[in-house]
Amino acid sequence: MLAGQRQKLILDEVRRHGAVRVRELTELLHVSEMTVRRDLDMLAESGLLEKVHGGATVSGHLSSDEPEFEAAAHREPAAKEAIAEAARRLVSPGQALGLTAGTTTWRLARRIVDVDDLTVVTNSLQLASLLHREARPSLTVVLTGGVRTASDVLVGPVALMTVSSLHLDTLFLGVHGMAEETGFTVSDLLEAEADRAFIAAAQRVVVVADSTKWGLRGLSRVARLDEVHTLVTDDGLPGEAKDVLGGRLEIVLAPVREPGARRRSAGRGRRS
Repeated sequence: MLAGQRQKLILDEVRRHGAVRVRELTELLHVSEMTVRRDLDMLAESGLLEKVHGGATVSGHLSSDEPEFEAAAHREPAAKEAIAEAARRLVSPGQALGLTAGTTTWRLARRIVDVDDLTVVTNSLQLASLLHREARPSLTVVLTGGVRTASDVLVGPVALMTVSSLHLDTLFLGVHGMAEETGFTVSDLLEAEADRAFIAAAQRVVVVADSTKWGLRGLSRVARLDEVHTLVTDDGLPGEAKDVLGGRLEIVLAPVREPGARRRSAGRGRRS
């Protein structure tokens, strides 16, 4: 395969999934990591994509000053894209939605910008910026206010007061981990406090999380398993998890067809 053909395929993959890993490209193209990195360098120099640690993202679309967000963005990208697409089908015109921080909710936000007459409440500066930049005029974005964390999430008394005064039809919640004993968890105490306020304000709570989150435990619980109405995840969810979750909430399994998309990760970090 010529270099130009490889680079076109790389661009297609990045645009399709939002982000790719070097390892996934070596498997797809049957070339060495050195060759892939050389191609990424050339594409980045041309402004066609942005290099991040271990891979690349769409130029101008998934950039962030937070390295952990970038790293999470290209973990399980095909699974997250499938989950976001399935979650999008739960959104109807005229709804009031809550979106918490995370790279899966970020992907969902990209898909709802063309839905008519939505109101979206978020405490994530990254999500609010995306929605403000790409949405049509009929979409109303409410940013909670509050104290900004290092991960660009607004927390504290102002955020809690804003959220507690609202009524949301559906909350889409990103999490770090989910397990039978601990429920749904995140890694930041203040973000967990804000997430619990979002849950209390919502008529329906939908967790969006890829299957690698099963068995992981974050620092702080935001909800028991039976406090969530729906889990949207990928079809790599283990049978054990289906048995535990099945009697407590609705499970929506999004099919993932890309090779390597359902590899289990034991990495620790923020929600993704």
